[in-house]
Amino acid sequence: MPCSGTFYEHADEILNFFDNRSTNASAESINSKIKAFRAKLHGVNDTKFFIFRLCNIYA
Repeated sequence: MPCSGTFYEHADEILNFFDNRSTNASAESINSKIKAFRAKLHGVNDTKFFIFRLCNIYA
């Protein structure tokens, strides 16, 4: 069970959802896709290639 301190620490974000119905779900989804993609390219050290592939797949 969460501590009341955690609620007070995140109260603005929690209440923001009820006021605006906004969440960061889309950002979390993209982050998950990037992590899965990065796992597939394990061992590739070329950053430009990684970003190029990322843009081509998810843009």
